[in-house]
Amino acid sequence: MTGDEKPNSLAAEPVGQQLRQAREKAGLSVSAVADQQHLRVSVIQAIENGDYEKIDTELFLKGYVRAYARQVGLDADAIIRDLETELEPRRKEREQAQQASPLVCIERRRRQKRRAAKLGLILLIAAAFGLLAYFYLAGNDTGPLPAAQDTEQSIFDESPGLSVEEPPTEPGQAAEMAAEREPTLVLPEDDMDVESEQPQGDTVFESEPPQAGVVEPTQAPVEPAVAVNEIPGPARLQMTFRDDCWVRVTDATGTRLANGLSAGGSQLDVSGEGPLRVVIGAMSAVESIRFRGETLAPGSFLAVNNRAEFTLEP
Repeated sequence: MTGDEKPNSLAAEPVGQQLRQAREKAGLSVSAVADQQHLRVSVIQAIENGDYEKIDTELFLKGYVRAYARQVGLDADAIIRDLETELEPRRKEREQAQQASPLVCIERRRRQKRRAAKLGLILLIAAAFGLLAYFYLAGNDTGPLPAAQDTEQSIFDESPGLSVEEPPTEPGQAAEMAAEREPTLVLPEDDMDVESEQPQGDTVFESEPPQAGVVEPTQAPVEPAVAVNEIPGPARLQMTFRDDCWVRVTDATGTRLANGLSAGGSQLDVSGEGPLRVVIGAMSAVESIRFRGETLAPGSFLAVNNRAEFTLEP
């Protein structure tokens, strides 16, 4: 019976007290735990005392607590569940404080106004494009052209000064009209003799000899095409971990390629547009770093309190 009550009593206690009791039972000091986790002693003391505000974020806090629980032999998942229960009231208090803050209300109104302005601008642009398309289509909408025969007939019908006369039926009148219309060409006798002496048949025209000194233009030489430099591919980052470690990787467009806790023995493989911004919570947990096929030494990056931030240029 006492064995059943002990876990319940431990679960009712704060997470910091559970970790302290397990540490003392294992015979470990605060400094020993801090050295093992590569953390400051003040961080371990803040966890045991429940001063979670001294930790940067809840994500870091969960990572530290999980590693601490594993070191002292506790169930890490159960400890994290107790930590979630313990942090829930504090989250609600922060949300209520933010809702009650006048600055939050003002910022919310500003965001709503900006969204409304953007929506109105988009609708206005869409209406302008719609009107332009309508006028463009209306201007190009022409009816079918009339047939040539109908056009000619309408010209004759509408022009009062034009009339179509029937050809004359009498032979004498037709001959007189043809004589009046065709002009008579009178040639001198000499020209007539020359013309009669010309041989009958096809006329041969001699081509003119090419003029000396005339150089035909040559075709301009074609310049060779300049090879365009190939656009480099996306920047690839590969990391392996010997222990649990929180990692965040952001590319040049602001996209987060990785943001979370990587377990020990796992591998991270991401690609994005360089340069890549990398934040590592526990630099000592990183076993290897490989960027664009080149191996980088983890010790070459500056780490403050085992936390490192750096940028990998393409």
